[in-house]
Amino acid sequence: MPADSHIDTYYRRTVVADPGFGRLAGCHEVDVCIVGGGLAGLSTALELLQRGLSVAVLERHRIAWGASGRNGGFVTAGYATGLDRIARHLGMGAARQLYGLSVEGVAIVRDTIERLAIPGVHPTAGVLRAIRYDDAAGLQAERDRMERDYGARLEYRSRPEIQFALSSPAYYQGLYDPDAFHFHPLNYALGLAQEIACRGGLIFEASPAQSWQRRGDRFTVSGPEGAVEAAHLVLAGGGYTDRLVPALHRAYLPVATYVLLTEPITHLETAIRTSAAVADDRRAGDYYRVVDRNRLLWGGCITTRTRDPSDLALLLQRRIVATYPQLEDVRIAAAWSGLMSYARHLMPQIGRLSGDRSGGVWYLTGFGGHGMNTTAIGGRVIAEAIAGESDRIDAFRPFGLAWNGGPMGRAAVQLTYWALQAMDAWRERKSRSAEEA
Repeated sequence: MPADSHIDTYYRRTVVADPGFGRLAGCHEVDVCIVGGGLAGLSTALELLQRGLSVAVLERHRIAWGASGRNGGFVTAGYATGLDRIARHLGMGAARQLYGLSVEGVAIVRDTIERLAIPGVHPTAGVLRAIRYDDAAGLQAERDRMERDYGARLEYRSRPEIQFALSSPAYYQGLYDPDAFHFHPLNYALGLAQEIACRGGLIFEASPAQSWQRRGDRFTVSGPEGAVEAAHLVLAGGGYTDRLVPALHRAYLPVATYVLLTEPITHLETAIRTSAAVADDRRAGDYYRVVDRNRLLWGGCITTRTRDPSDLALLLQRRIVATYPQLEDVRIAAAWSGLMSYARHLMPQIGRLSGDRSGGVWYLTGFGGHGMNTTAIGGRVIAEAIAGESDRIDAFRPFGLAWNGGPMGRAAVQLTYWALQAMDAWRERKSRSAEEA
């Protein structure tokens, strides 16, 4: 993917202010060097600065160039894996603790927007999960279980309510999360970067970290034209993590997701009558929201291919029309992709690098599928650990740097998604057949 391809996304074309930062040159000494200028790295940097520590952020391309500036902008509690799965492996107590951390992550993003008065973020309340098969009882049971076990407040939507909000034959029932919201993630990231700079933090763009080495109790991170010396090193490269640290490179799978922006749609209200963001519950399903009042920002498809398909815009356009036939004349303004990092266990990877005796090397990645809240809380617990404030980072210890399986691991992920998509399609056909009978 060309280094400037991100300019063509909706988010790059609607930023309110992109200050731009210079390249790393010369030698700089700070408390913490952070590799990666996405939301994980920026959140960590701001949390550290708020604790009185000095920071430098090295970004290979531009701030939020990767998934942080290309995603759908959904801010919801939870993780890419299910809470039931976490509870089965770790127990209900650990599952509740982790869910509470994810809720805190949502609150961090909301509070930061308000406290810094970041312009152009446009936070809008509500995320609606709609299902494409008939299961009213199952959704109501899920709502009750989430409230009983985790204190979550979800609202059930019947089929008539769903059909009023989303005029599509595809949807049956849904769950609405009033505590979630959606927003402009790139403007948020740029707001974080501006605050970091205002607090004296160093940010360097077009500055890849090419190597690092330990010298006593300090680290030296070197780039093409300069270096940063620090007591701590935080690795937050996400889906674009290179071989700077082999153990980290081997522990994640780069997974691509696709997004498009439509041209203005004059009759959009014939299809969508809600300000909430919308997602279905299929694996690699559709997620979308109304932007600029009359456009759709639509995402969908997940593959392990790292190059865009030649018919990317047409591929997503077909998904829109399949869901909303009344939008068959929709035109596409832009389409793009981005790489997310997934661990095999589908949880964030947050912790200390194994074998690091001084405890000075930290990693913060694996946020694919649920990154807005988890990057925020991940940055906070990393900062707390570095500052010696808490050991909350240990909640993520069971989800370490498991081997990704190499090429076979990538193939297995793709085959798993295809199998899950086939199961989704069978379940949806079964509901339609029962309705027609």
